[in-house]
Amino acid sequence: QVQLVESGGDLVQPGGSLRLSCAASGSIFSMNSMGWYRQTPGKQRELVAAISSGGRANYADSVKGRFTISRDNAKNTVYLQMNSLKPEDTAVYFCNAWDGPGGMDYWGKGTLVTVSS
Repeated sequence: QVQLVESGGDLVQPGGSLRLSCAASGSIFSMNSMGWYRQTPGKQRELVAAISSGGRANYADSVKGRFTISRDNAKNTVYLQMNSLKPEDTAVYFCNAWDGPGGMDYWGKGTLVTVSS
């Protein structure tokens, strides 16, 4: 059993920055991958960024160069630094932990990010 709790969502102006945090109840060191997804009403949840246990990161094309994912295994926390925010970044952001093929997949309940002037 793993619990993920997101925080850091807020209202921010276009061009602004936010840092999201995801605190895990257990060790994220054992997880194959940690990631951030986002979802808006009526749309599919989409991958924003993910980071492997080895520290390799990948990003959606729409956020490359603006967002950075990182993990702190000692603190059992994963972060998403979001810079140069755009209105289209507005969504509920969910933290995800994946234990690899044949393993478990865990989700937080989300944190709302609103980008508006």
